[in-house]
Amino acid sequence: MSSEIMWMIIGMGVVTYLPRLLPFLLFKGAELPSFVQGVLQNVPYATLGALIFPGVLFIGEDIWFGLLGASAAFILAYLGMNVIFVVLGSIACLAVYSYLI
Repeated sequence: MSSEIMWMIIGMGVVTYLPRLLPFLLFKGAELPSFVQGVLQNVPYATLGALIFPGVLFIGEDIWFGLLGASAAFILAYLGMNVIFVVLGSIACLAVYSYLI
């Protein structure tokens, strides 16, 4: 492996790690306002929705497949489940749907 590629990999690691490290260093011991905490708790669900929505509209031949998966994800997220369980629940719902059809 050439040194140029190695430096590129190291650089990508640094720019990926820094945005994750800086909030811990800057807000160490600080209590965020409840409004900011509420907003930050909803970021994973908003990101998940932004990733899923285009796929729901352009699923292909079976639009119900996309609508069913999105509905399952929406319901599980509305119930306050962890993002991992929202994704896994939606996948399980679609697996059952695929098995029945």
